[in-house]
Amino acid sequence: MKVSPRNIATTLQAPGRLRVIVLHGDDVGLIRERATTAAKAICPDLHDPFRVAMLGRADHARLEEEMTALSLSGGRRVIWLREGADDSLLEPLKRSLAQPSDALVIMEAPGLEARSKLRGFVEKDAHCALIGCYPEEGRALEGAIRQMLAAQEVGIDPDALGWMVERAGPDRAATRSEVEKLALFAGTGGRLGLEDVRACVGDAAGVSMEDAAFAAMAGQRREADAAAERALTVDGSRPTDMTRALLSHIHRLRRVRLAMDGGMSRADAMQQLRPPVFFKRTDSFGQALTVWSAPALLRAAQETQALELACKQTGSPDIVLTLRHVARLCSLAQQARRRR
Repeated sequence: MKVSPRNIATTLQAPGRLRVIVLHGDDVGLIRERATTAAKAICPDLHDPFRVAMLGRADHARLEEEMTALSLSGGRRVIWLREGADDSLLEPLKRSLAQPSDALVIMEAPGLEARSKLRGFVEKDAHCALIGCYPEEGRALEGAIRQMLAAQEVGIDPDALGWMVERAGPDRAATRSEVEKLALFAGTGGRLGLEDVRACVGDAAGVSMEDAAFAAMAGQRREADAAAERALTVDGSRPTDMTRALLSHIHRLRRVRLAMDGGMSRADAMQQLRPPVFFKRTDSFGQALTVWSAPALLRAAQETQALELACKQTGSPDIVLTLRHVARLCSLAQQARRRR
């Protein structure tokens, strides 16, 4: 069965009679985090060799054997495939499910396509759960960060949370690492302000990509080129990460532009954004609004989505394509400014 986003936490924390959980999507860090949650719900000690079997890609042939093995110490067992789950596992999985067992199989499958046979089987079987793991943004990301900090008994001011959400990268593991660093800084029962977050997070969570997105849409070619190249060649960001940063910024600009076209003032329209635009970036955001129309922003979003698909093609010169796209957005913004 396919698990809806609002039921994911409950399913992971209480798998019940589920026999298989398949985690797929683009956020590898979130996949690992959710797999860990599900595994601990069955066996809190993940180092217990009698109840937890972790299988790498080279160990897939052991799936049937592990699923039908008995727990020597009592309690349900966990068979955790930590990489490479794909359609080659479908037949052994079917044979294993036909035999009596209370083991829970957890499959990490970040590259599982929508037309995958394994995915289709899991969606239809009531004893299996299919869970999508995609980069969180907006309120969902706000809630995730609050929840992580609350688990450490740490509070955070709204402006500090907004600043961090705008800079959070697309990988849940990286975000959690930053949150853990903040929690350690604040201490149990502490509270984080804007300056605390800025001092701790710094440039580690994708600021270069954000710099590139804001500069590109404002038509600032030199700044956009420098930030994009730094993100892709120095910081180690993936081209797909950059496209998502661009898309997020474009969608936020379009939301405000449409509100302005509907008669709302620019200030009021920007205040409706969640998270709000960081105060040091309001000028750049406003510059972009003066040169981009809503239809032009829609076209920019569509072209950026096409870029992401192109970057995912095998052998694609993805970094070159991304840098070229950033330059094109700058050029379009500059052309629009000259026409005004």
